[in-house]
Amino acid sequence: MQAPPTSPQAHRRARLGAWVLGIAASVAVAAGLPGVEHEKWSDEFDPHFRKYSKRYFGPHFDWHWFKAQGIVESRLNPKAKSPAGAVGIMQVLPSTFEEIAKVNPSFVLIDEPEWNIAAGIYYDRTMYRKWPTPRPSEDRLFLAFASYNAGYGRVLRALKSAGADTAPWSKIRPMLPSETRAYLDRISTVMGTEADRPPPARGIEAILKRRS
Repeated sequence: MQAPPTSPQAHRRARLGAWVLGIAASVAVAAGLPGVEHEKWSDEFDPHFRKYSKRYFGPHFDWHWFKAQGIVESRLNPKAKSPAGAVGIMQVLPSTFEEIAKVNPSFVLIDEPEWNIAAGIYYDRTMYRKWPTPRPSEDRLFLAFASYNAGYGRVLRALKSAGADTAPWSKIRPMLPSETRAYLDRISTVMGTEADRPPPARGIEAILKRRS
């Protein structure tokens, strides 16, 4: 997870160290991750994913996307800690959590699952809003996840490399770092979709509606 816009450089340096140390292992263990609703994954934290998905994205967003992200980040391990110091289910850096908590003072402890999940989804919302309409909602979701992983600046550079500010996601994705493409692939695999081709939808309700 990258830092909020107020402190991107320090967070990016720390995250880069984790990438160098961990990318090979991450790719190796990612294959074969069960789907988001598989019995392997605990439902203990589902109320938090539901609550903060609704709070920050509205009632029509499918909260399973954020659970899938948590699976990819930490396998839903609240005690997970990366070489860069990222903590918890959503792998939030302490410096990032401090910035988020300034505008969300109820977020008390980074290692408390509820606040860790809340901070992660809040940051997803922050990144989502950086990619406004008329860009399709499906594109914005993957751009938000890419920004969460690589940082908004890197994704913006990928957009420019794609040739136009209005370039579709299918043109932006190949310009992203390989680590970020792998990250998106893992989330998409857990959700049962494809990171390079968002499923057709009639707006965000169609792509992110709660799974039956």
